[in-house]
Amino acid sequence: MTNQRSNHKIPRRTFLKVCAAAAAAGLTACGKTQAAAALPELTVGSDSYPPFVYLSNDSTPTGIDVDIATEAFARMGYAVQIEIIDWEQKTNLVESGAIDCIWGCFSMDGREQLYRWAGPYMTSRQVVAVNADSGIETLADLAGKTMMVQSTTKPEEIFLAGTDPRIPQLGEVLSTEDRSVQYAMLNCGYVDAVAAHETAILQYMQDCNANFRILEEPLLVTGIGVAFALNDTRGLDEQLTKTFAAMRADGTMKQIVGKYLPDPEKYLEVDALEP
Repeated sequence: MTNQRSNHKIPRRTFLKVCAAAAAAGLTACGKTQAAAALPELTVGSDSYPPFVYLSNDSTPTGIDVDIATEAFARMGYAVQIEIIDWEQKTNLVESGAIDCIWGCFSMDGREQLYRWAGPYMTSRQVVAVNADSGIETLADLAGKTMMVQSTTKPEEIFLAGTDPRIPQLGEVLSTEDRSVQYAMLNCGYVDAVAAHETAILQYMQDCNANFRILEEPLLVTGIGVAFALNDTRGLDEQLTKTFAAMRADGTMKQIVGKYLPDPEKYLEVDALEP
């Protein structure tokens, strides 16, 4: 297999600094009366990845992860600033201290030793999508086909590693920095399949009226979490994990996820994940 990285760069990937805490619906869940602007601020680095993180019509970051981050950190005594970052530079940014954590539908599986993790706070299925009229029905049918993935993501790792016995030899694996490119390439028939988080594919299909079909067998079912640098000794990862548990227990997680996805309970079954 060959890996061809796209040189496509997006001007919008310059840092965008917006304080998401100001858009939060109060701090009622934690009973805090302190103004959000007076709280110490944490910078969250993320990618544009609907429905987890995206810009609303007024260019304000919104989505599942924005809402969870705002609420969770508020309970911990922090305000939140969301930065849309170059996702390929996420590790360098968190290790340098340019951002406090990486948060954006980020799969923990296989990366456990690379960061200090908070979570998992949700589960996610990494899946393959094809055009509705494609003859590809199973992972085995991908033999000799062209697959496109977003660079530095779990699907890219899976297809380039070639260690999953369910996956045959593909004709080519293409990587792109911009996730929207892979969907456009599939929609136009330039590639045979794409792979990504199921929720992101479903969101794209809804937003762009795309006629894709998701294969039944997932590539991976994984937990998604929040990554802090290994040299970060503030204890925020442990505190955030406890806050996630409290938000599941009091129904806040279900309420937030339910704003964006149907059947939110199935995305919160983190205890069922294999250790």
